[in-house]
Amino acid sequence: MVTELTDQTFDEKTNNGVTFTDFWATWCGPCRMQSPVIEQLAEEMGDKVFFSKVDVDANQETAAKFGIMSIPTMLIKKDGQVVDTIVGYHTKEQLQKKLEAYI
Repeated sequence: MVTELTDQTFDEKTNNGVTFTDFWATWCGPCRMQSPVIEQLAEEMGDKVFFSKVDVDANQETAAKFGIMSIPTMLIKKDGQVVDTIVGYHTKEQLQKKLEAYI
């Protein structure tokens, strides 16, 4: 349900519709807490939103392009434009409310 993206695939996969991308790293505790919340949200929201994640250690170019300084940072894009940036752990309800504003 959550697609792993790379520097090479990020732009192509997040240019249409509403997309949600989680910037994370394996060593990040809050990222590991956020991940199951995002997985559950992806299952519930289905095709309304494209859910993805980017490992900042392996894909530094994309992280730098969006000025990712802390993780987890989540970007919501609509038709290729960033419409919201969310930093830190958030509940499923908080994330869902933000996403529904763009659907």
